[in-house]
This record gives sequence, C-alpha cells and structure tokens, in this order.
Amino acid sequence: MATVYIPSLMRSLTGGQHRVQAMGSTVAQVIDSLEKAFPGMKERLMEDGDIKPHISVAVDGEVTPLGLLESVKENSEVHFLPAIGGGSSVCSCVLTMSPD
Repeated sequence: MATVYIPSLMRSLTGGQHRVQAMGSTVAQVIDSLEKAFPGMKERLMEDGDIKPHISVAVDGEVTPLGLLESVKENSEVHFLPAIGGGSSVCSCVLTMSPD
C-alpha cells in the first residue's frame, strides 16, 4: 500500500493521523481508497472530476503533471499539497518621523 501524507487542514477526517496507508495503482484509485476509509476526503481533494486547482499532488517526491492518472507503486509516498497564499509583493507603508 502507498503511504499518503495528509495535510493538516484535512486531518480532522483521519482522526488526526498525518500519515495513512491507501491502496491504488493511480492517484485516482488512492483517492477512492481514502474516501472509503475516511468519508469526505474525496470532496476535499477533488471537484468536477479532477484535483482541485489549489492542490498539487506529489508522488515519490515529484509533483505530477498527470494528476489523477499518475502511477502509484505499492511503496510510493503520496503528498497532497494545498497552495499557500498571503502577503503582498507591494509595500504600501508610509514612514513618518515625529519631531519628538
């Protein structure tokens, strides 16, 4: 079985487990296996029949361009990587000096 690393925001579905085992020879089958063991996981990972746009999938350390079709081996490690956003590339700060 593949080892799947669960993002912190999805661990409530796995009872807090950060790493679980799942069967499947493709990412799609691994997600189906996760859904059987942890209902609600598929909804968190997929929409409209594909991986959600803000989630990347890495299999054995490589972010996959194939998404659901990517092969998964019995000893593979699968990571679902949610996008991290925030901050600003433009500083809108104004520094004022007081005569005091």
